[in-house]
Amino acid sequence: MAHAELTERQARLRKLLIDLAAMGAIGVVLALIGPFGSFREPLALRLIVWVGFAYVGYALYAPIDGVAQRIAPALALPVWALRIAGVLLASAFMSVLVWVLPQLPGTIRVPSLSAAMAHYFYVTVVGGMITALFTLGQRGTGGAPSPPVPVAAAPAPETGPSRFFDRLPVHLGTDLLALEMEDHYVRAHTGLGSELVLMRLGDAITELDEIEGLQTHRSWWVARDAVEEVKRDGRNLRLVLSSGLEAPVSRNRANDLKAAGWL
Repeated sequence: MAHAELTERQARLRKLLIDLAAMGAIGVVLALIGPFGSFREPLALRLIVWVGFAYVGYALYAPIDGVAQRIAPALALPVWALRIAGVLLASAFMSVLVWVLPQLPGTIRVPSLSAAMAHYFYVTVVGGMITALFTLGQRGTGGAPSPPVPVAAAPAPETGPSRFFDRLPVHLGTDLLALEMEDHYVRAHTGLGSELVLMRLGDAITELDEIEGLQTHRSWWVARDAVEEVKRDGRNLRLVLSSGLEAPVSRNRANDLKAAGWL
């Protein structure tokens, strides 16, 4: 278990370094473009300002998806609505920074209402794109390669669900509700909480073949006993679990769920 925790920390650190490098590159591109009238400033100053803004933007926008995923069940709100609210809120703070900091230490000009709204709009567009990129990165793709699965410290059986539960902290119990893919990790949701496990979703499902459940989405697997309600919003389907968590159902998986009597 200690080896697994170390591997997880190393993977998180690697992802953080990749994210910071990507944001640094975005800052350099913005410095070269010189948006918001900054092109008239010297390149060295633009590099300092825009790379700095890129890292501030990372701190503001990168956590939005994770926070939205965690608080959506408690607020009974769709995750996408909380993502939008997070972008709008973060962009308000970012807009003030982008407007004020380049004018320091001189006199700060107060923008007109139309100028402020246009400024906020452009910042929100950029912030929304950054949030979308991090959201896609965190959700991952079904076919993406993953690092090797860490070996548990304690002996584990070769097959069966007990092998998967050996990867989880004891305090989470064995009342598994769902699996959710997050980048190279699988987040196991139980009735007592959740935990990240460094493995592919397909491998985790294989270890749980003795538990009745189905993959409802390229990044979700749900235990049959955990489903309490089917929520329909137009053509979109979501399974409401006993914990209040909502699992999405993709259109290509809906037929499988219907055939199994879930819908």
